[in-house]
This record gives sequence, structure tokens and C-alpha cells, in this order.
Amino acid sequence: MANSSLPAPRLAGAALERQLALQRSRRPANPLLSLVIPVFDEEDSIDLFIDTVVPLLERDRLRYELVFVNDGSQDDTLSRLISRSATDRHIRIVNLSRNFGKEAALTAGIDHAKGDVLIPMDIDLQDPPDLVAPFMERWREGYDIVYGVRTARLTDTVAKRMSAGWFYWAFNAMSPVRIPHNVGDFRLVDRRAAEVLRQLPERNRFMKGLFAWVGFNSIGVPYERPERAAGTTKFNYWRLWNFALDGVVSFSTAPLRAWFYVGVVIAAIAVFYAIFIITRVLILGIDTPGYASLLIAVLLMGAIQLLSLGIIGEYLGRLFLEVKGRPIYIVEGVYEDGADAPPKA
Repeated sequence: MANSSLPAPRLAGAALERQLALQRSRRPANPLLSLVIPVFDEEDSIDLFIDTVVPLLERDRLRYELVFVNDGSQDDTLSRLISRSATDRHIRIVNLSRNFGKEAALTAGIDHAKGDVLIPMDIDLQDPPDLVAPFMERWREGYDIVYGVRTARLTDTVAKRMSAGWFYWAFNAMSPVRIPHNVGDFRLVDRRAAEVLRQLPERNRFMKGLFAWVGFNSIGVPYERPERAAGTTKFNYWRLWNFALDGVVSFSTAPLRAWFYVGVVIAAIAVFYAIFIITRVLILGIDTPGYASLLIAVLLMGAIQLLSLGIIGEYLGRLFLEVKGRPIYIVEGVYEDGADAPPKA
């Protein structure tokens, strides 16, 4: 695993160093680290995760808390977490009333974390815990956000790697907010950046974009993403497609604007074709019936109209959800020190 850092994208030279020096002077000597871990049906991964992560944090003499967010699990995830919290005072469990999705669970964890620095992590150990120390080193240098950059995705299929590359390219081409390639939610977030995230009210949340939107000085740390240590992934290609669609629609109006230009091009083609037909009839006296071409044109325009309506509908649907103002998540309870779990339904 590489420990060298990638260059900071926002500032450079003397201006960057002045800002980093200012932040270094404000950093606490012994910060509290909050690991935020969303979980959904992960009963087989809990013990392995805790037994792997805690010794590393103890070795580095870090003050820490483990904030698990149970996102409506249907197995014994909650009871196992509470059982572990009975013997480990560092563990807190935020139990959501139902499954709200990973983005909402991650938001709940950020809202409930008490640390000076926060690190969202997946419980499957594909976010390497031994990267916490390099993250903390960059934070002590003055950076507010330190993100992990996947230099290799050997555990992913070729289709997934290609689709991920296309998504990053399309998102950055359409959105004014740029997200680094091959970067997920695994990152360190300083408290002041986390406070800004807590102020963002939108219900349709794309956390990768929100992390980038808040700004602040950031830097990447490359790593190789290992295989999943336990359990099974809850994502499939359909969910990943919807996730990517949420990201584009949440941060860009380019799909809406694109259909204006599509309309202009089609209108121009129609005008030139009409001029061509009229000229041909007047000069040559040939009036072709054109049933096939007319049918194709009608079907093409119908498809374009339906597609454009679908894109408008995506934006209207999200506007509808935002206007209702429902909470992003609902907390059933917060458990720590071995507090009893609620009875199963």
C-alpha cells in the first residue's frame, strides 16, 4: 500500500502553506477521532471489523469513538453491536427506525459524531484501517479533508471499473463541482468541514458531491482496495445506476440544458429539410410521398419528447421530495454502554 500523497488540488505554493500553517496552529494536540460506520445486515462483519480496527487505533494511541449507524437491519446486527458496546465504551450505536439508504445513514453518523475529526468507513474492511494513520498525518499538516484514492480496483469486474470511469468523466464534465477520480466516501473530514455538511438540508444526498462541494483544503492518499473481508455487498448494477443518476441530477442542470440544444439542432434540420423539399418540388416538380421517412421522423420525435419529459420528471420528482421537507432519517434510539436493544417486531 502506498503512503505517498497526491498533490492538493485547490491551492498551491505559498498561499497553501500559509493556510496549512494557520490550521496547524489551531489543531488540538490529542484530537478525538470518530469512525462513522453505516451498517445494513452486517452481523457477520461486526466482530471482525472491531477486532481489526481497535488494535490499530490503540497502537497509534488515538482517542476514538466508533459510531455505528444501523440502517434498518433485519438480522442480528443491532443486538451484536449492543453486545460489543457492553464491553467497549468507545462504541455508540445510532439505530434508524427503518432502512433509509447509505447516504442517509452516513449523514446520521456525521450528525451524531463527537470527534474533532471524522472518518466514514465501510464495515467490510475494503477501506483499509491502517490508512487512518496517514490520514491523521495529513490532517496534522493542516489539511481539512484527506480522501483515499483507489489506485487499483482488482476486486471489481471489468464492467464495474469501466462504468465507474465513465461516471467520473460524465459527472465532472457536467457539474461545476468536480470530484476526484476513484474516490469514495472513505476520507478524513475535519470538524469545521463536518459542521458545514450538517447545515446542508437536501434530502436527495450524494455524499461524494457534498464532500467536494464544501471545499476546504484537501489532499488524496493513494491505496489499493482489498477484497471484502466478510459479508456480501448490498449494491447491484441497478442500484449503482440509480446512485449515479442521483449524483448527476443533484449537482448539475446540464441534462436539462442539453435538451434545449437538441431542440435547436432538430429545428434547424427540419427547416433546412423543408427548404430542400420545397425547392425540389418547385424546380424539378417531384413530390415524393415519403411515408417511410415521415414515419421515422414521427417516431424519432416522439422518442425524443418522451426522453426529455423523463429527464424533466427526474428533476421535478426531486423537487417534490425537497418541498415536502421530511427529515433525512429518523433515529429510533442511540445505544451505548450495553444499553438494551428494542424488541424485534
